Amino acid sequence: MISSTAEYALRAVAHLATHSAEPSTVQHMAEATKSPAGYLAKIMQDLVRAGIVHSQRGPNGGFMLARDARQLSVLDVINAVDPIRRIEACPLGIPAHGRTLCPLHQRLDNAIALVESVFADTTIADLLQPPRGTEERCVFPRVELRRSARSRKAKRA
Repeated sequence: MISSTAEYALRAVAHLATHSAEPSTVQHMAEATKSPAGYLAKIMQDLVRAGIVHSQRGPNGGFMLARDARQLSVLDVINAVDPIRRIEACPLGIPAHGRTLCPLHQRLDNAIALVESVFADTTIADLLQPPRGTEERCVFPRVELRRSARSRKAKRA
């Protein structure tokens, strides 16, 4: 229903919401959320442009949420990176249909509208709640990255 881009963005934002005390680097987020680091870096820039996260440069830099997780909807995050597309005209290009959708495409668009509504009504904070019947909630681990052999050699020199 949603793209991998949107999925990675939601994972990253959920990670930031659970680790709000300090900035998180792309490498940390990628490892904790099992997302590709290079692609996640591009996604994070889209989230910065949308005002969902802000970035901080420097040795203690990284990304942090720019908005409270209770005020940030799943739809906000998805629309920042890969907006949901509604069916506005006949996808088959049948001229007689114009902007009037046939029953098939109207029902498909209605389903998309329902999904969009659920995403709009669901906050990032909602995603961090434990599933019903359990005390456990989804928490992304804080990951300490191991230094590469190259950086260890450079530190020794």
